[in-house]
Amino acid sequence: MSEKTNKSKFDKVLNTKDIFVLAFGAMIGWGWVVNTGIWIETAGALGAAIAFLIGGTMVLFVGLTYAELTAAMPQCGGEHVFSYKAMGPTGSFICTWAIVLGYVSVVAFEACAFPTVIQYLSPNFLQGYMYTVAGFDIYASWVAVGVVTAIIITVINILGAKTAAKLQTLFTALIAGAGILLIVGAVINGDPANIANNMFTGSAATGKTALGGVLTVAVMTPFLFVGFDVIPQAAEEINAGFKKIGGIMILSILMAVAFYALIILAVAYVMPAATMEKSTLVTADAMGLAFNSAIMTKVLIVGGMAGIITSWNSFLIGGSRAMFSMAESNMIPKAFAKLHPKFKTPVTAIILIGILSVIAPFFGRKMLVWIVDAGSFGVCLAYAMVSLSFLILRKKAPEMKRPYTVKYGTFVGIIAVVLSGLMTLLYVVPLPFASTALVTEEWIMAGGWAVLGVVFYGYCKFKYGDEFGAHIDVEYEDVADREQISGRVSSVVE
Repeated sequence: MSEKTNKSKFDKVLNTKDIFVLAFGAMIGWGWVVNTGIWIETAGALGAAIAFLIGGTMVLFVGLTYAELTAAMPQCGGEHVFSYKAMGPTGSFICTWAIVLGYVSVVAFEACAFPTVIQYLSPNFLQGYMYTVAGFDIYASWVAVGVVTAIIITVINILGAKTAAKLQTLFTALIAGAGILLIVGAVINGDPANIANNMFTGSAATGKTALGGVLTVAVMTPFLFVGFDVIPQAAEEINAGFKKIGGIMILSILMAVAFYALIILAVAYVMPAATMEKSTLVTADAMGLAFNSAIMTKVLIVGGMAGIITSWNSFLIGGSRAMFSMAESNMIPKAFAKLHPKFKTPVTAIILIGILSVIAPFFGRKMLVWIVDAGSFGVCLAYAMVSLSFLILRKKAPEMKRPYTVKYGTFVGIIAVVLSGLMTLLYVVPLPFASTALVTEEWIMAGGWAVLGVVFYGYCKFKYGDEFGAHIDVEYEDVADREQISGRVSSVVE
């Protein structure tokens, strides 16, 4: 295992606003538009809000470990670098491959979600029946919209991180504006009786308890909160103080938790439970009720479309940078370390993830649920390993300069490991009172990704030998960079 030091191959094109909208826009995405009704039906309004607070608490503790590690090691790849410094090549491979599963799953999710929105806006949208998957009919028009949009987003990301960030700023403003309108409208025109009668779910007849409902929703939340970790993936492209980067990550998490909880409560406040049962898109219909206007229903859906783009965009950035860093360390084929000669983007990795997003719509809407759970499992596993890396490096490299230092670091790290570890176990161990464990289709997705990882690991281990996991640290070019980090990352030696 060897380490090298090179100058960064990326251009510093992202400012503090860019990285905030990349993180926050990724986290608020489209999921709240399509799934709020499901969350309330599963756990009740207050139960679902509590579930997001539980998930948000876990992510906040994990986010604190990310903030310190990112400021100390601002290199492309994020999790890859942190886990490599703490655990070596094999631990780094598992951690990074798990988070890439989460990123790819979001991209595939959005490729299926976008035509779903168009279908809601245009009742005659479905044309050209093709086949049926898990009870969902696949139409040529549905697939075409997903595929064309996937190609467009992929091309935008190839054109550069700054281009993608400009797109992100516009669409994050649209989605946040739609959510705020819903909250305001619900406060003005909602009825306390609606939410009072729909606080929690669960009954002896179904065998599901209120706690079971809360936990069932809680295990969905990591998929929705994943996004702040896109910042460390693109760290080498950020033109900002490293301490400030950590603060922006924590701010984005807090705002996302508040956003989701308020949306859930607003929907339940304005819409009776009986009306939710009849709605095909609860959040959009709640917007219509809040303003007594069908036009406002469409406004929220347009905002939701913006959310699809923000998540899609962010995770193409995150996933491609993670794969680039793995390829740089000879952990996956070197082709994924190729940068576009003009735009300085990891073009091969972007194209691969883009191809997967093109394929996803051919499997239909049922894919959405499977993708969410399989991707969440990968995210929680990676979070647990990053949190553990945080603790290891506190002991292993106490001299490492940390521009953003977490107070009570050992306590924060232990809580982050415990919470993310327990969340990971919920996907594996079936509970009698909650539906948290992965089902067969989801295990096939997660298992297939693991098998692909084993293939890459074995191939690169055989091909590169001792150079497998040869990490390349970044050499900061000017005094300002060195003063910001107060010491080179390469001072951390195993």
